[in-house]
Amino acid sequence: MKFTKMHGCGNDYVYVDRSREQIPQEEKPELVRRLSDRHFGIGGDGVIFINPSDEADFEMEMYNADGTRAEMCGNGIRCVGKFVYDKGLTDKTDITVISAGSVKYLTLIVKDGKAEQVKVNMGAPELKAALVPVISENERAIDEPICVQGKDYKMTCVSMGNPHAVVYLDDVDSLDIEEIGPYFENHERFPRRTNTEFVKVIDRNTVQMRVWERGTGETLACGTGACAVAVSCVLNGLTEETVTVRLLGGDLVITWNREENVVYMTGPAATVFEGEI
Repeated sequence: MKFTKMHGCGNDYVYVDRSREQIPQEEKPELVRRLSDRHFGIGGDGVIFINPSDEADFEMEMYNADGTRAEMCGNGIRCVGKFVYDKGLTDKTDITVISAGSVKYLTLIVKDGKAEQVKVNMGAPELKAALVPVISENERAIDEPICVQGKDYKMTCVSMGNPHAVVYLDDVDSLDIEEIGPYFENHERFPRRTNTEFVKVIDRNTVQMRVWERGTGETLACGTGACAVAVSCVLNGLTEETVTVRLLGGDLVITWNREENVVYMTGPAATVFEGEI
């Protein structure tokens, strides 16, 4: 099986072109776990299969490192755009990609014949608690208390096609995310588990973020998480509509156009290496 290792701000995945590689559906979870293993496999935060589609230009079929399906990955979908352009699967710089039934619109920024940056229309954020989903007595979970391991936090919950809980802290560098992350992910208030973003607001245009991703653990970046953070910051009056999100693996620029109710994400996509396994 041929593959390409790619990353967006250090959020790395193994990419497989399903138009050329035929893999039985029932074998994918175990294959994903094997390929994602950083010691015995290729290594990555998961595996993304790029499929033909009748509903969009391409389909992104995404799996977390533990073999579970995921609905959306912002860094991953930027790399899908780079993959299909750089490999000549399309010559268009405006393409559509469907993931878990949701179509996203990508604009590729090309330099020297290769896609270097990708702007993604991530669609409208979902704020209704029942649809995030998060168990709440309120219609929206904004600046809402949650107790995790005996400590009280405030969270704002947003879905960008997948669930996010955004938590603000004065210091994220010293956070023991390996300790607290799994307790947020598996908290009883999240019926489908959750991704958790721990955020420090630097100024009205800049925030710092660390993320614990559902089914993977801490990653260097999370595109949908950065989008959820930008929406949360605006809802809580902490930043402007456009914000630079500083992640461990690099920066993403996120804009929540409230008039359109659309979130735009712009960031890099990079190929690491190609191989056969």
